[in-house]
Amino acid sequence: MIKRLTTLMLLASASLLPQSSFAADDARCATVNQSDPGWTDIAATNAVSGVVLNALGYQQKVQNLSVALAFQGLKTGQLDVFLGNWMPAQAPVIAKFTDDISVIGANLPAAKFTLAVPDYVAKAGVKDFADLEKYADKFDHKIYGIAPGAPANQNIKKMIDQHDFGLQNWNLVESSESGMLAQVTRAVDRKQWIVFLGWEPHAMNTRFKLTYLSGGDKWFGANYGSATVNTVTRKGFAGQCPNLNRFFTQLKFNVPLENAIITRVLDDKQSPEDAARAELAKHPELLTGWLNGVTTRDGQPAESTVKKALGI
Repeated sequence: MIKRLTTLMLLASASLLPQSSFAADDARCATVNQSDPGWTDIAATNAVSGVVLNALGYQQKVQNLSVALAFQGLKTGQLDVFLGNWMPAQAPVIAKFTDDISVIGANLPAAKFTLAVPDYVAKAGVKDFADLEKYADKFDHKIYGIAPGAPANQNIKKMIDQHDFGLQNWNLVESSESGMLAQVTRAVDRKQWIVFLGWEPHAMNTRFKLTYLSGGDKWFGANYGSATVNTVTRKGFAGQCPNLNRFFTQLKFNVPLENAIITRVLDDKQSPEDAARAELAKHPELLTGWLNGVTTRDGQPAESTVKKALGI
């Protein structure tokens, strides 16, 4: 009788323990669909998450999509996670999808995104948006942006269309991140004048001596375009994939980490995955917070498994 009671008590106690996230995961969670707008910082964060996901027994699939198409993909369920919701720059775009997605939190709270110039241009008198028109000829009436359709480009177009700062005769040159930075490199090498979209984290901050322009609060936010980068998931992701959702909710980056990965990719020509592995090996303490309460896909402890996979 005592043995039977003990067995019943153990069974009852076990029923009160939280079930593993793995036990509740839906089968579709085996592959995590993410997107990259073609930005080096998101390539870096996708690589970090991919390295960890692979060690946990999941597969990652990354699609190259514009920001608008990424949100559309989340709405339709073709994507699971987007790590590149830069706010407030993307506010006009995300507003169309608020009922169809879940913003699960900031993965980088201390980013920066606004117009920038080389330091020699700033020393010559351009330190604010209002200074641009005075030197329009030196800039050839051009502002260099990133890929067509990017929210930041749209903000610049509106700024020009509304004749703000007297920029009505200016043009936005749309390209890509790499194309824009190639133009900046040529200008800096020749000490020519150029104004372009700058942001941090990015290797441009160590490659060039930059000055971010003040006065653009209306278009890029206060404090020189101070930004927060959020993680966004499709609706229902948390319910179907609680283990993954916990990981992505706890996945927090910092500017030095992202700068280091981006520098390895751009300057040292490493793959994003190799760069991510190298930096995680240098900062294994990050895994503790990211993987708290997370399991591998087959229900094993996550942190020790990932560290073993990374050779830490």
